Amino acid sequence: MNNIPEIFKTYPAVYAVGDRYIITVAVNEPCTMWAKIGDNEYFDDSNGILRTASLTHKVEFPAKVLDEAREYTLYFRKVIERKPYFSQMDEVGQFSAKFRPLEGDNIRIFHIADAHNRITGPVNAAKADGEHDLLVLNGDIPNHSGDIAYFAAIHCIAGEITKGEYPVIFSRGNHDMRGIYAENIQDHTPTDNGRSYFSVRVGSLWALVLDCGEDKPDGNDEYGHTICCADFRRRQTEYIEKIISNAKNEYLAE
Repeated sequence: MNNIPEIFKTYPAVYAVGDRYIITVAVNEPCTMWAKIGDNEYFDDSNGILRTASLTHKVEFPAKVLDEAREYTLYFRKVIERKPYFSQMDEVGQFSAKFRPLEGDNIRIFHIADAHNRITGPVNAAKADGEHDLLVLNGDIPNHSGDIAYFAAIHCIAGEITKGEYPVIFSRGNHDMRGIYAENIQDHTPTDNGRSYFSVRVGSLWALVLDCGEDKPDGNDEYGHTICCADFRRRQTEYIEKIISNAKNEYLAE
């Protein structure tokens, strides 16, 4: 097993969304990041600008590319000083990993919910259970979103369990919606272009990842007039109806 670079907070995690993977890495210091899979490179960028402002890096690409290659290399450059002209960056570092796509019908899944920022317990439980083909993180993995550092718990758990070597599916929980950074969670977690609900296909498995929002009516004092989950669920219902009308390309596809 390769040791992770010092700048990585944990091993990478390969999240499945739709027909794509999003390799996600929490880091300790600002850096750029990109991946090479086969002969192709994929970048963590914002409209052609390599991202350095966030300590969560996400590199997205078609899942079939990695399923076929079965290995990837992450490259990064630590930021010395980012300036309008002649930014100073460190030398290129790299980390490589093998990848095992989900294959066959005998699928071994490990599921974690309500970790609430506990990392050691969930990781040890998964390791004690043996080998798996898929990890599911099903809500309330951070304690809440009042501290942006809490988002790293998601990737610490996923990375330490999978070592970036097999897929992960993540869904948001209602406690993830609480706190000043809740509106930024899409920048730190895998989503479908910012949307927290989506269909996903990994190997022979098709799934619908849903997000019911909060667990009480929007007007409850606990939320302090900061949510609109009724409308959010209405939009999600429309999405589910579109999935049903497109069944032949979704859950009825080969």
